[in-house]
Amino acid sequence: MSVGGTYAIVVKTPIGEQRGLLAIVPAGDTFTGSLSGDLGLETVSGTVDGSTVRWTMEVAKPMALKLDCTAAINGDTLTGTVKAGFFGTYAMTGTRAG
Repeated sequence: MSVGGTYAIVVKTPIGEQRGLLAIVPAGDTFTGSLSGDLGLETVSGTVDGSTVRWTMEVAKPMALKLDCTAAINGDTLTGTVKAGFFGTYAMTGTRAG
């Protein structure tokens, strides 16, 4: 099954659960897409390695921060992590929404 699709994701952070929709459009070993949710709308792009996607993004809310994201997709389930600079690494989960 392709990693492409839209996933309803949840990232567990110290300021509470951050929810969003992650859209992934694969093109070989890369992807483009978007992440919309509690913190707004961000364009994302990254790499695809089998069933694993990786991307880096900059957010402005609640503060300027670089996020390093990795997610493994198994069928309709997404599991991964978000590294938020010196704040640590947080669990990310999701399910295919479309």
